[in-house]
Amino acid sequence: MGWPCKAAAGNIVTPNGLFQHCVSGACFCPNPRPASPSVRTGSCPLTDTTAPIQPPVAEKRLHSFTHHGVKVDDHYAWLRDAGYPKVESEEILDHLKAENAWFETRMKPYEPLIDTLFAEMRGRIKEDDSSVPVKDGEWYYWSEFVEGAQYRQWWRKPAKGGRDGTEGKELLLDESVLAEGHDYFRLGAFSISQDGTKLAYATDTDGSERYNAVIKDLATGELLPETIEGTLGSLVWVANDKAIVYSLANENWRTDNARLHWLGQPVANDVELYHEVDEGFRVGSGLSSDEKWLLISASDHETDEVRIVAAADPLGEQVLVKPRKAGVEYDIDIAGDRLFVHTNDTHVNFRLAKATLAAPGTWETVIEGSDEFYLTGFEMFRDFYVTEGRQHGLDQVQVRYYDAPDRVEPVAFPEASYTAGLGNNPEYAAEILQLSYFSMVTPATVYDYDPKTRELTTLKVQEIPSGYDASQYRTERVTITARDGTEVPVSLMMRSDTPIDGSAPLHLYGYGAYGSAISPYFSTARLSLVDRGFIYAIAHIRGGDDLGRHWYLDGKLTKRANTFNDFVDVAKGLIERGYSSKGRVTASGGSAGGELMGAIANSDPELWGAIVAQVPFVDVLNTMLDASLPLTPGEWPEWGNPIEDAGAFELIRGYSPYDQVSAQAYPPMLVTGGLNDPRVTYWEPTKWVAKLREMKTDDNELLLKMNMGAGHGGKSGRFDSLREVAEEFAFILWQMGMAEAA
Repeated sequence: MGWPCKAAAGNIVTPNGLFQHCVSGACFCPNPRPASPSVRTGSCPLTDTTAPIQPPVAEKRLHSFTHHGVKVDDHYAWLRDAGYPKVESEEILDHLKAENAWFETRMKPYEPLIDTLFAEMRGRIKEDDSSVPVKDGEWYYWSEFVEGAQYRQWWRKPAKGGRDGTEGKELLLDESVLAEGHDYFRLGAFSISQDGTKLAYATDTDGSERYNAVIKDLATGELLPETIEGTLGSLVWVANDKAIVYSLANENWRTDNARLHWLGQPVANDVELYHEVDEGFRVGSGLSSDEKWLLISASDHETDEVRIVAAADPLGEQVLVKPRKAGVEYDIDIAGDRLFVHTNDTHVNFRLAKATLAAPGTWETVIEGSDEFYLTGFEMFRDFYVTEGRQHGLDQVQVRYYDAPDRVEPVAFPEASYTAGLGNNPEYAAEILQLSYFSMVTPATVYDYDPKTRELTTLKVQEIPSGYDASQYRTERVTITARDGTEVPVSLMMRSDTPIDGSAPLHLYGYGAYGSAISPYFSTARLSLVDRGFIYAIAHIRGGDDLGRHWYLDGKLTKRANTFNDFVDVAKGLIERGYSSKGRVTASGGSAGGELMGAIANSDPELWGAIVAQVPFVDVLNTMLDASLPLTPGEWPEWGNPIEDAGAFELIRGYSPYDQVSAQAYPPMLVTGGLNDPRVTYWEPTKWVAKLREMKTDDNELLLKMNMGAGHGGKSGRFDSLREVAEEFAFILWQMGMAEAA
């Protein structure tokens, strides 16, 4: 027996959308009929399978649950493999492969466009590029790409030869060699011992973000015999370079520990220095600026706690700086006998305080919290310290002095709208600071800044081999009034000759979560849209901290709707001002920004010409109800705890994109995911697309691309990841009628 695949004589379609050819209208495929029509495989015996001509349709299987007296049906829950984080169900894997086959089939006519876009983007990258060498003790360190290589090499040379010298150049690590034989590769922690003789580094070869750490003897080039498997986070040298401190990811991908490994000893003998009992907190470690103290921190999204112990004696007594208090965030650093604290305990925009090592929990204000200035961080050096923050949404870098509290020296930057901050400055005794700078029209720039003369010296400007003339482009910063009266800033970039009469297509990008600001950054890839007439806009919506900490708080928990409303209102406001027109606006966002894409597709589908949702966090209710998932307990301060709080349950259910899919027309959408993604699990985009296919009333394109060997960030090689951007841009151009099929 087999299952029938009936059609008119000639071309037929199997239930999973595979295109086949038979000589009669009712051939029988030889494999048994599987349970789900979405994953039936096999071909008619007379010919091979070719391309699918319709998308896969996932079977509906009723799964119900009840919380707070509310019954919820989830017909696509079966797409989560019960053995996760392993995904071994052939039924599920076949469905994902069918989705990928459909993506490839629909995009195939636009492969020439993808090739063109990719060639443009690659042509703007200096392939044999290198970073600016940074001095740390007796060495200068930097990384570089060899032409054609997907991954970096890491180098150093003796400091006595100066930054520009080449004598004694030494290759520390070649990522391309480590990546050989792997479809995915990511270098995680990279840490040189304080005496410069050893390198500890960690690698991930499947995108799961469970890294394996090893230690390399830089004199011999050999690896020490021990491997620490399953690390996540930094590798910190302590005990005069005789040991490293690290954190393991537990079975739920949570770092609830800080552990000590003595070099040359079995990993099984490693000592747990600290264990966190609150499943919502994560543990991390680092060194103070003067490298004399090991800092062990535990935190969730709104509360911190820090312990310190002498780095030379990591098994010694740990000192708790201040016990955790819900809602109080703080981080510390130590320079000599000075302990500084960055905290929100008295002001939402944070203050800077100081304390003594004898009484680290008694804090005396150094810089008051301010409604105008948002203090985002600080860095301590031997002779001065530097604060970073934002004023009116623009980055500020200020040099300050320990013994002259009123002496504040802001670094002046050349443009009205920009992104700037401290670069890599590992030396405690630094006299010159490295700064980074860019804007939407200014390529990435590295400066030396001399606090004594207050002068910026350009070290490097991002080179664009195919050519770039900044005078051909312009950038603007406008504000749009949201429906509740809040003024939302927007950064825009366009060609100088782009008309503002409603005729231009506009691409709007947003994120709006976790207090992460989206800066007006420079992108060479973006030029492929802008040069085709697009206006590119970044909406600085609530949920990020672009305008201060209150901006973040006004987009989380019970105020989450502000994020979605801001984005929609920005699009409508830009249309009203003539930057584009209804249906000519495309949008994209990833992860929590993908949640944003799902929400705006549900609420205002007619507004968008196309949407790209990258690894979208769209199954919010189910994820927040599942405390076994890697991130869930730590995410409750961000989204709410629907397990215990009926109000949070209803709130999340009311905006969760998956739960709010309805029978309506939706815009064209491209959705991406990663099979090994521990942050947004693969089934979230998969279930969402399945439900959209069931419910939507239009014939617009809906494509899912699942990276079968990658995680949250997509493909890892610099060219492979760039080609994925080219695919997304090709989809947008196709849907906007600006592409020709081959």
